[in-house]
Parts: sequence; C-alpha cells; structure tokens
Amino acid sequence: MIQDGKKRHVVSYENMNPELAAAFAEKYPGGFNDYLADLTKYPKPDGTSFYAVTIELTDAIYLVKIKVDVDDAEDLERWLEGEEDAEVESVAGVTSDDSSDNATLPDDNISQYGGSDDDSAE
Repeated sequence: MIQDGKKRHVVSYENMNPELAAAFAEKYPGGFNDYLADLTKYPKPDGTSFYAVTIELTDAIYLVKIKVDVDDAEDLERWLEGEEDAEVESVAGVTSDDSSDNATLPDDNISQYGGSDDDSAE
C-alpha cells in the first residue's frame, strides 16, 4: 500500500460537504452519466455491497457512495414473460394493442389547421 499521508473517508453522495461537492462537480461536470464508467462495486462484511467513485482532495481521498438500482432477477424474468404489461393494463385499464375505432384522435383532419403561413409557400 502506498503511504501518501492522506486520510481515507467513505461518504454518501447526499452527505458530501461543500468542498467535496465542488470537487465532485469539477470532476463530473455532466452529472451522473459522466461517472457511470468510474463506478466500482465494493463488498461489505455482511455480504452486501455498495457502488462508489473516488474523489481525491489535497488532504484526503473519498469514496463517494452512489445509490445504484440493480435489476432484480425476478423483475427481469417477469418483464421477459410480459407479466409487467398485464400489471400496467390492470392498473391503467388500457391495453397496448388497442385496435378499436376509438384509437384515432378526434381531429384527425389536419387540413382544417392551415394558416396564412402555409399559403405563402405555394
């Protein structure tokens, strides 16, 4: 291990101090999409894990914990089987394959929306 004399800290994204938040914004000015490639998974002693990025200041190195929603295997299986569509239909009362005559908009005749700007183009 390299001894650089810097303290190491773990802090959640929501609890960063102003100095750390400024360093984070400087390193990742585009927000969340910028640091996705830098996310590292760290195991915890209880068998769970967390994701974090490293931010280095002059006197300390921080692991900034980022909340990541990991897809659940059961959720993926339900989605692949189409069960999620059935849940949406039962809640919203609509189907994705609505082939009835009511599927068109009431004002489907767009010629009625002509304006004076359209006449000058002819």
